[in-house]
Amino acid sequence: MPPKHKLAESNIPVISGVIAAIGASLCCVGPFVLLTLGISGAWIGNLTLLEPYRPLFIATVLLLFGWAGWQVHRPIEACEPGTACAVPQTRKRRQIIFWTTAIIALILVTSSYWIPLMA
Repeated sequence: MPPKHKLAESNIPVISGVIAAIGASLCCVGPFVLLTLGISGAWIGNLTLLEPYRPLFIATVLLLFGWAGWQVHRPIEACEPGTACAVPQTRKRRQIIFWTTAIIALILVTSSYWIPLMA
């Protein structure tokens, strides 16, 4: 019977980082998505409510992804036996998930710089 993995070693840091990246990009991605869907109007310019908090969201993204990166790339010797961290297949899968979500977060966080080029 395979060992049960502890819940403490979950993907919460990665998921939280993506949520923070979405929050950081809402001021730019939200109006862009609405315009892409054909929804327009002067009211779209008022969707910048979260813009003052963008630096906090970006700092949160960096902090959470830094922590998640440390968790998934720490030496296997630092893992307790029987935990998900100690299983090579699980480690590899988590590293792939980490880098995929990190790229998505990077795209979302930098969206305010490249979206205006597309409009």
